Amino acid sequence: MLYAALVLGTLICFAPVGAVIWSSWFANRHGCTLHEGYVNPCVVNGTDYGETLYSAFVSGWFMLLTLPVGLILLGVLIALALLDWLNRRKRHRTTTPPS
Repeated sequence: MLYAALVLGTLICFAPVGAVIWSSWFANRHGCTLHEGYVNPCVVNGTDYGETLYSAFVSGWFMLLTLPVGLILLGVLIALALLDWLNRRKRHRTTTPPS
């Protein structure tokens, strides 16, 4: 359960990165202008995605808060996984009789 919480927390912390990448890709693919200044129209198949793209792109500012937390969670996750692996390895060595 702890591992699942750490993985979920890490993914949530890196979500703004995904939003910026997606919005930039979508705008570039459809020839739309995207920047942090204001909303630009981006009409694709009769639907204006400008507001959605702008919101996703500007959510990148959350990275200032979420990336440090995400990196800490990732470090804790790696440390716990390493300790768990070492304990399992040690336990396996002590239970296996020498040949």
